[in-house]
Amino acid sequence: MPRPHIIFAVLLTLVAAACSQLPRGAALQAEIVSEYNVENPTFQALRVTRANLPMIASWPRTGWKNEYPWPGTSQGANSSVIQTGDKLDIVIWDSQENSLLTGAAEKSAALTGVEVGPNGAVFVPYVDEVFVRGLSPQSARARIQEKLIQIAPSAQVQLSLQQGRSNSVELVGGVNSPGAYPMPSRNYKILGLIADGGGVSPALNNPRVRLLRSGTTYETSIEDLLENGTRNTLLMPGDTVIIEEDRKTFSAIGASGVEALIDFPKDDLSAIESVALVGGLADTRADPQGVLVLREYDVHQLRSDGSAPSMQQVVFAFDLTSADGLFAARKFRINPGDTVLATEAPLSQARTLFSLIGTAFGLTQDLSTLGG
Repeated sequence: MPRPHIIFAVLLTLVAAACSQLPRGAALQAEIVSEYNVENPTFQALRVTRANLPMIASWPRTGWKNEYPWPGTSQGANSSVIQTGDKLDIVIWDSQENSLLTGAAEKSAALTGVEVGPNGAVFVPYVDEVFVRGLSPQSARARIQEKLIQIAPSAQVQLSLQQGRSNSVELVGGVNSPGAYPMPSRNYKILGLIADGGGVSPALNNPRVRLLRSGTTYETSIEDLLENGTRNTLLMPGDTVIIEEDRKTFSAIGASGVEALIDFPKDDLSAIESVALVGGLADTRADPQGVLVLREYDVHQLRSDGSAPSMQQVVFAFDLTSADGLFAARKFRINPGDTVLATEAPLSQARTLFSLIGTAFGLTQDLSTLGG
């Protein structure tokens, strides 16, 4: 019967011969970065630390397409403004006998649904057109009454506003009640509109807000809008507000809990958060010293002075077994389109082979003890 030390020697021989032949689910860190050590590497490789993180953070962003500005907030008047297409309900009171404005047995005359024309004016009998566009209902009432007093000194006017489509804003998608919303005042802000629409749908992942105004597009995230009061912009008649799900993703591959395209749950995502999103590292396979982030830059972003990468393709490496690496990973920002790769530990194949041989021969080996 073979002695134990002979069996052990045979096992070591098999491990050495077979480790390179076993199938693996992820690459080794050494395999990926080995090309960087040749005379003319085709990519740049960096071990991310707290010391070089500020330099990396200053490099150009990648994957953020169609970045739009966002208008700041301001304070508007609490009254409405009359616009073309609005309708006015006008009631004229006149106590004078034989008044031109009212009937013989009546003290008032009603003009209902008088539309503000393209020229910004409404027609009022006996005084012709009165320009009211841009006025508040109170100012329009005073102007019409001023005109009427010239022919009926005792005339008094009541006026109410029915806002038309040009004096409203459109709320499209992403809320419980999308549609056109009349502007209740000149102090109508975007958070008020979203609230009137029933709030943002909880089914949306990292929802974004897009504002279309006079041919210009503005965009921000709901997260930023809620956290920054200066983002609660004042709406203008004719604005269109679109709420939609964020489309930014990164890919996760290798010895992690998930291999898939992962949606960004928020605007700013760190490397350590990306690892958490994919279910962490596989306990028996992953190399915590070899978590890599692969990123590609545009050629016009390259620099040779350190203010930007020197090559288009860059591999950022993290050592999650050290405090320095963990703190760096907490601050390193993942960009849309990045690939997060959890490399495989060098000993994982040996573990697999010992497990197979141990099963076949009825042996139990603790590889961690051997490796220690």
